[in-house]
Amino acid sequence: MAPTVVILAAGRGTRMRSRTPKLAHELCGRPLLAWPLEAARTAGAGRIVVVVGPDGPPVADLGADVELAVQQAALGTADAVAAAAGQLARDATVIVLAGDVPLVDASLLADLVAAHRAPATVVTALLDDPRGYGRIVRGPQGGVDRIVETKVESDASADELAIREVNTGIYAFDGAALLDALPQVGTANAQGERYLTDVVAVLRGRGDPVDALLAADPAVVMGVNDRVQLAAVRAEAQRRIHERHMLAGVTIVEPASTTIDVAVAIGEDSVVEPCTQLLGVTRVGAGATLGPHATVLDAVIGDGASIIHSHLVGCEVGERATVGPFAYLRPGTVLLEGAKAGTFVEIKNSNIGAGAKVPHLSYVGDADVGERTNLGAGTITANYDGAHKHRTTIGARVHGGVHTSFVAPVAVGDDAWTAAGSVVTADVPPGALAVARARQRNVERYAERRSGS
Repeated sequence: MAPTVVILAAGRGTRMRSRTPKLAHELCGRPLLAWPLEAARTAGAGRIVVVVGPDGPPVADLGADVELAVQQAALGTADAVAAAAGQLARDATVIVLAGDVPLVDASLLADLVAAHRAPATVVTALLDDPRGYGRIVRGPQGGVDRIVETKVESDASADELAIREVNTGIYAFDGAALLDALPQVGTANAQGERYLTDVVAVLRGRGDPVDALLAADPAVVMGVNDRVQLAAVRAEAQRRIHERHMLAGVTIVEPASTTIDVAVAIGEDSVVEPCTQLLGVTRVGAGATLGPHATVLDAVIGDGASIIHSHLVGCEVGERATVGPFAYLRPGTVLLEGAKAGTFVEIKNSNIGAGAKVPHLSYVGDADVGERTNLGAGTITANYDGAHKHRTTIGARVHGGVHTSFVAPVAVGDDAWTAAGSVVTADVPPGALAVARARQRNVERYAERRSGS
């Protein structure tokens, strides 16, 4: 039977000092709570139960596969698990983990399920500095004899404080053992709360063995209670993301200045230059160059494309297309193969054909531009009449003069030309030259007349 995973997410996170619930804070493109949820799903959880407080879940969309249990009052971790008791089967393996410990991964959960043989199995870690963590005291046979808390100085002896093996707060229980032990957990502690570590004490008290699984990666204990800890966890998560991409054949020139969200995909032989951010669900093909100083959010970048010093959101850049420097590609923009959006160019909700060029100092919005068209510097599509947006259609192989404005709705035929400085308000036939500007008139001796001399 696939395990049931219980994720504890009822804490208020007051130390974050934020109007945003702690578990809704973002970590490399996902809310904190989404990290253990993803680990549970990837590990093959049969059921996922998230324990929330009376105000409801901290994240609006947890997924259709998530069941909720409500802990009415913050009375400790054992009380939180007890809130989900009605959703736990006696014959199931129950994994319990905290929602604010995001670096737990699917492989650890799978190893925990495979190693689970006793009524309870505790995931442990070896730390060089174990201060603040509960210590694992092992029995003669190597199992867990007890977990010693260290919150108060008198909780542990000097020998116990010298132990480097700590409790991670991740457990596997036999459903029946857990459900039978929970009612026996009391509140005889300084906080007056019911702790899950006491379930281990109940099981050991009745003679049941408790095993330990030593995590290979001690970072699994890294929790988030404040923004300092969030920054530390983010640094570790980002390091792992970078490492995964580099091992898959991506060059990250300066990892310390590079941000890559967890859901970003990058193809082999792509190069991420310094001070670049790849965010959201961005997809990058093979052999692309990104940066320096590029921000790419929820975009698709084709093989061999180049993005330099630019900001891209919700757009698509085709194979071998080039963007920048200092370009802004807004949602709905599509650059087809070999197209160019050059220096100080803004494009919104437009299709730029294969090999077409918008080289510099232009705004193209709500437009369709044909293949191999070249728009001159300072091109503007006037797409808004004050009430409605209108579309501009520019055919293939069009030569746009500098400082041309296209007042939509307007269409320009294939192979047409526009004269520099034109304001195009009527359709241009294929192959025609549009001259839409006032005829120049020179006023002789104007300066002299103005001065009155």
